[in-house]
Amino acid sequence: MAGRPREFDRDQALERAMLAFWQRGYEGTSMADLVQALGIASARIYAAFGSKQALFREAVQRYESGAGCFADKALADEAQVRESIARMLTDAATVYTEPGQPQGCMVVMAAINFAQENAEVAAWLGDHRRQRTQSIIDRLQRARDEGQLRPATDVQALGDFYATQLHGISVQARDGVARARLLAACEVAMGALDQALSPAARP
Repeated sequence: MAGRPREFDRDQALERAMLAFWQRGYEGTSMADLVQALGIASARIYAAFGSKQALFREAVQRYESGAGCFADKALADEAQVRESIARMLTDAATVYTEPGQPQGCMVVMAAINFAQENAEVAAWLGDHRRQRTQSIIDRLQRARDEGQLRPATDVQALGDFYATQLHGISVQARDGVARARLLAACEVAMGALDQALSPAARP
């Protein structure tokens, strides 16, 4: 008598898919890799998620609501802009070097170089990265409106600078740069914001 098929845990499968994509990127993760990581047949993966691309999008959403949510929290929770940006950078250095999980940011590392057939995925990820940049610019704009930054501050240039820092931390972490070095670099990067702070907002 044949045994029953093992019960399918969709949430667990999504977690395993997220880790696979995070480690290898979109193109670097084949359907065979997903079958091995999830422990279920490809037909069941397609039945549950629709396609590799749909599974990847769900995996990114899971990442952004879990390990990758630190930036949103830092930008939203801190009343002072300096604490907000500093927390975003130091949390990035911590999260991206966390032992026992892939290093770096899943959204930054997943598809920078891509084959033509995966252009749609790459464009979608690019939109995510641009949205992150805009969220930093918006936080700096709010700080300028509140008088925490000098009126002449170029919040777009400053936001682009910190987005570059954030994404660069991801690449450095994936390359094995130690957390202590990344945190030290974060301190240096804060000098740009310090120069823009209004006298009343300086620490």
